[in-house]
Amino acid sequence: MEIWINPACSKCRTAVDALDEAGVTYTERRYLEDPPSAAEIAGVLERLGLEPWDIARSGEPIAAEIGLGDYGRTPADRDRWLAALAAHPVLIQRPIITADDGTTVVGRDAESLQRVLGEDHR
Repeated sequence: MEIWINPACSKCRTAVDALDEAGVTYTERRYLEDPPSAAEIAGVLERLGLEPWDIARSGEPIAAEIGLGDYGRTPADRDRWLAALAAHPVLIQRPIITADDGTTVVGRDAESLQRVLGEDHR
């Protein structure tokens, strides 16, 4: 299991606590220090069944600086979004957790956390 976290984020700390409490083995990736590539983000999005704009933190100051709000949301715009998320990982919603079986969630709520903590994922 892998979890992408920002240690300053309360949702990330809650998710890490839930993983610890469940006794699962996981790898912690501090994605602001070790940013994922556009290809890694694309892989996570495929597993999530989402598009890059679905996991973008549009309220971050850098979003306004780069004009993220003006980006289109079509398949033709996907690579531009992926490049922006890779260049500015603070824009990536967190925490993102991938279970060993490939199940991936944005673990911001108990229901999402349970999807990767169920018996099948330990």
